[in-house]
Parts: sequence; C-alpha cells; structure tokens
Amino acid sequence: MAVKGIPGRAVYLGTFIHSKSLEELEYLHNSAAFVDEKGAIVAIELDCDQKKAEEVLLPKLGWKKGEVTVNVAKPGQFYFPGFIDTHIHASQYPNAGIFGKSTLLDWLNTYTFPMEASLSNLTKANLVYSRVIQRTLSHGTTTASYYATIDVPATNLLADLCLSLGQRAFIGRCCMDTLSPDFYRDVSAASSLADTKATISHIASIDPTYALVSPIITPRFAPSCSSELMHSLGALQKETGLPIQTHISENKNEVKLVAEMFPDHASYTHVYDNHGLLGPKTILAHCVHLTEEEVDLIKLREAKISHCPASNSAITSGTAKVRWLLEKGIEIGLGTDMSGGYSPSILEAVRQASLVSRHVAMEGDEKTKLSMEEVLYLGTRGGAKVIGLEEKIGGFGVGMEWDAQLIGLGSVEENDFNGQLDMGAVDIFGWESWEERVAKWIYNGDDRNTLSVWVKGRLVHERKL
Repeated sequence: MAVKGIPGRAVYLGTFIHSKSLEELEYLHNSAAFVDEKGAIVAIELDCDQKKAEEVLLPKLGWKKGEVTVNVAKPGQFYFPGFIDTHIHASQYPNAGIFGKSTLLDWLNTYTFPMEASLSNLTKANLVYSRVIQRTLSHGTTTASYYATIDVPATNLLADLCLSLGQRAFIGRCCMDTLSPDFYRDVSAASSLADTKATISHIASIDPTYALVSPIITPRFAPSCSSELMHSLGALQKETGLPIQTHISENKNEVKLVAEMFPDHASYTHVYDNHGLLGPKTILAHCVHLTEEEVDLIKLREAKISHCPASNSAITSGTAKVRWLLEKGIEIGLGTDMSGGYSPSILEAVRQASLVSRHVAMEGDEKTKLSMEEVLYLGTRGGAKVIGLEEKIGGFGVGMEWDAQLIGLGSVEENDFNGQLDMGAVDIFGWESWEERVAKWIYNGDDRNTLSVWVKGRLVHERKL
C-alpha cells in the first residue's frame, strides 16, 4: 500500500477535466487513471468503476489489489492537471499584496531589492522559501519557474526545499551586475557567471537528471545586466542547453531605459537576441509593450512568453495583447509574478487573464476576449510548452506524469448553514452543467477547493475538511 507523500502504484477514479486544445476542454466522466510507482500514467480507461478497475484492469497490468492505492473522487469533484507558474519570484513572497503606489522601477528599489538582499540570512530564507512552496502547492501549482536571489547558498536552499517538499521547479539565481543598489548586486560579470555555475552544479548534485528540479539561467532583465554578463550567460546557455528566464517590456519607462542604455540595438528584444539569450528555451515575462517587429523576432527564435495579468494590472504596467500574440503563433503560459502580482494562485492568474482580455476588447475588438477554455489552457498545457515539458505534464495521457489536483466544489445541499461554508466560495446548486461548474470555479474558486495535489505521483498537499 502506498504511503502518504511517497509515490506508489495508484488508481484514480471519477471525472477528469483537461485541455484537449487551446479551444477545447475534454471531460472524461466515470473514468480511471492508472499511475505507476514512478509517477507515470500507464493507462486511462473510460467507463470504469472501482469494481472493473480492481477486478479486470489491475490483473491486466500485473498489479495486485493490496499493493495499489485507490482514490475515488466524490460526486461533484474532479481531477484537473496541476497548474504551471511560468514566472514567480520566490524571494519576494513576503511582499505579496504590498505593491502600494509604486510603479515598477520605484517598487524594485523600495520593496524588492531590500527583501531579496535580506535572504542571505539562511534562517530567514528557509522561512520564506518553505512557505512559498507550501502556499503555491496548496493552490494547485505543481510546477514553478522560480527567481531566487543573487546569493548562492540561499538559491541552493530553495532547490533543496523544492526537492524535499515535492514541487517540480526551475530554480534561477538572479544575475545582476549593474543598475541596482551597492548592497545588492554581483561584484562583476565574471563572479555572476561563476556563482550561476555554482548553483547549476549544486542542483545537478541533488537531482542529477533534473527529474524534479532544474536550474534555469536568469539574467534579471537587461537594465540590470552588463553586456559582458549577458554575452557570458548566452554562451553558458549554448554550452549547457539549459532554459533561460528574464523580463521584457513590462513597463514603458523600462522600455525607454533599455533604449537609452543599449542605443546600438534595434529594440529591447534585439538586446537579448544580440547577446545570445533569445531562443527556443527562453521564457520572456510580461511582453506588454512589444512592437510588431519584436514579436516577429520572438516567433522566429521560438522563444516563449509568460503572461502575468495580475502583476501587470497591480503595478500599472499595461495590458498584454494575448490574442495578438497567440495569432502570431507564440507559445504562452501564465505567471503569478509575485510580488508584483498579489496572489500565489494560478487560478487567480487564469481569471485575471480572462478579465484583462475583456479590457483589451473594450478598445474595440471583441475577438481579443479569451474564453474559459483558453485561459485554462494557458495555465496548464500552455505553461508546459513554455517550460519545455509538454510531453510530461499539463494534461492527462498515457506516458505523461501524474501532476494533478483534486478539485471539490461546494454543494448547497450538503453545506451546513449554521455558520459553516466549508467548501469555499463556489456554490453548486445541482442544476449546473459541467461547463458551468468549471466557470464558477474559475471566477469564484480558491485554494479551499483544492483538496489534494500530486506531483509525479507523490501526494504533496492535502486539505483537511
């Protein structure tokens, strides 16, 4: 029998919902997923109850009933792929929600750099990083692409904690050797490169195949990196094949600053391209103020985009034109961008992506609105493509890994109205279609609806009712 927190053979029975494509959600009712001890889905069976699973299908797989955990979703519950956060600053979690009156560049100096610098204290870093991992898991985030700080021991600690707590993660040591406070910057381009290699080596030592935790090369953004540093990081990417994450065109003043700092480059995007940092494994966060030429270059280089709607609204950066980017054929995922974003929840990013697209539509083009199906795709399969794991996660299929969450929606009939509404803010009356239930979850749901979370077959979060 599988033990909580330790992967083992398991059967999951009930309703499964996932993105079949950008435009379509697939609903698999009365179905079963069979997951092996490595966390891989080895079979999916339609029209399958517990009796059939145990008496017919387990023997076909050569599995013994007593050695398999059977998980049965209750009526109204459903399995959904784990969310993928393609842009989040683990080191900024304590500042979530206190963006205040700041714009981007002021906010960095007032809140961000002092907080990140303080995490060289490993006791404090352990407190912050443990909490952000636990919190994001509780919201169904099974994979996160994290920015840490410039500090090597603290960044390595974040990798250790993700591995221990079971969250799939990309861990980036921030590289920044200019335009930041004296108390918080890399001494030189050479030291930044050396420290980045040190973190890469550490992660390789704790997870040699990067099965759960992977390094990611992380130039913070062009204004905080010298040309020498960016060239060296571009060369490191070619040498290692590792992914890259950075920011681009988040704020108009930032775009203006880049033009002043790099006058010999045609655009912000060209700065990265000319330094060898733009390619198929590059994740570009925000992309609010890109020009047509920049988008064409991003598409040509097959770089990916992390859309961060909550953050873009919170610190008044602007409204990214996601429909336009999708029509250009660019792969897009969602990011919380804490603490520019106020919430650790990709579900919140899903609904904000929907709402921001409606604000864009108010400018006169109705087709820019994103559907329920599209925003859920961005939070799952879209994110998987952005981080290069579309063959492993983001949906349910044989050969994919069991990164999943069990969602429970509150039945009005079952709730105790003597002061207890224990299933969160989603009220299901019973007459709603499944499509309507999912819509209610998107717009009303929160972490109280996330009952269980698994990563690579391991139970990593369970809500006690």
